[in-house]
Amino acid sequence: MEEYHDLSGDGGVQKRILQEGTGDERPSKGCSVSLHYTGTLDADGKKFDSSRDRNEPFQFTLGTGSVIKAFDMGVASMRLGERCILRCAPEYAYGSSGSPPNIPPNATLNFELEILGWKGEDLSPKSDGGIQRFIVQSGSSKKRPTAGGLVKVHLVGRHEGRVFEERDVEFCLDEGKEVGVVAGVELALEKFHKEETARLLLKPQYAFGTQGNSELGVPPNATVEYTVTLTDFEALVERSMMSQDEMLAQAKLLREKGTKYLKEEKHELALKLYNRALTYLYDQSKEGEAAKLAIYLNKILCLQKLNSHDEAKVACVEALKMDSKNVKALYRRGMSNLALGDLDRALQDFSAVLEIEPENKAALNQVTICKHKIKAYNDQQKKVFANMFTKFAQSDSKKAQEEQSRQPDVMKQKFGEWGADEREHEPTRFEQENPDVIMLNDLHKQFRNM
Repeated sequence: MEEYHDLSGDGGVQKRILQEGTGDERPSKGCSVSLHYTGTLDADGKKFDSSRDRNEPFQFTLGTGSVIKAFDMGVASMRLGERCILRCAPEYAYGSSGSPPNIPPNATLNFELEILGWKGEDLSPKSDGGIQRFIVQSGSSKKRPTAGGLVKVHLVGRHEGRVFEERDVEFCLDEGKEVGVVAGVELALEKFHKEETARLLLKPQYAFGTQGNSELGVPPNATVEYTVTLTDFEALVERSMMSQDEMLAQAKLLREKGTKYLKEEKHELALKLYNRALTYLYDQSKEGEAAKLAIYLNKILCLQKLNSHDEAKVACVEALKMDSKNVKALYRRGMSNLALGDLDRALQDFSAVLEIEPENKAALNQVTICKHKIKAYNDQQKKVFANMFTKFAQSDSKKAQEEQSRQPDVMKQKFGEWGADEREHEPTRFEQENPDVIMLNDLHKQFRNM
């Protein structure tokens, strides 16, 4: 029989394996674990709870304090399919308070556990399960890298078990795309500690997307796996510790790097740097406001290049708050309105540019384009309504004809002749001798027997 093993180091949590699990991997902090358990009191063996009795596996997130300490400790030691007995001293269970009415104070508990499976910690921004982390080796520091800081990592990429890349790489976090690092790895690294190794399961939208990567042999829409080690990183000075001059200098540096990427048509990278630069600009000085305005104008251009025109319009509004007559902001908002089909507002924006710069050729050209599009739209609408009214008239005429066709055709009868169903009496001699005379119902009695 398997002996108990001390997991806590003080005898407070002991584990005895009933059935060995498979594989070498164990769930790590942040994983969503599914298992069955049966809990009994160590003193008398009385069962106080069981997921099996409910026929419903118990699920919880490991290492977040959502269960008793012994559970976190014991489950973290288990492999897939493993069954074990976990003996838990009160200080690792419900302590001196117990859990009335089933668990008395200072109770030692036994749990029979069977681990059914687990999912990695979800690191995706939208919590869509697109980036799952399984920690292989915990890090040695509490600090984590931040956007803009230099990171040094070792990467091993796999698809269906085949290694498609293995390398050491250095880059500034947020600029990984420049060195071919996929978005999922870069996003996950913000949660890594120094010297941490983790396995990342990345869905296509966080890896190589719908295009795949033919050079690496990764097909379109592929889910890939990366084993990532954060070997070292540069800790940036926190903004709260920087002076206004230092923050302004940092913002200008980021703007210059962003503009470099903008010129190279690497718009996503440029946008990241512009957004980060703006986080350093709280300075209300003239120089600080000028730097912020310049960054917003470049950010607008990036968003338009990426066809994010709604976001571009929002950025235009921010720029115009700082300078209501800024020609570039007005013109670029006009271009986004034009792209979104809001012709009237686009025309207003380009006209506003001409009020400031009457000879602005680009704005003059766009005004002409807007007016032409508005006229074409109005002409089209006139045709649509004209056709609509014609169809309504035709429909009304058709309905009138159908209604008329349902009425009796009196002209097909002999005018004034009595029908059998119209008589209220037997025909008189006069009526028999004069069948074409119109007989009035109210006067027919006067002519009877004439």
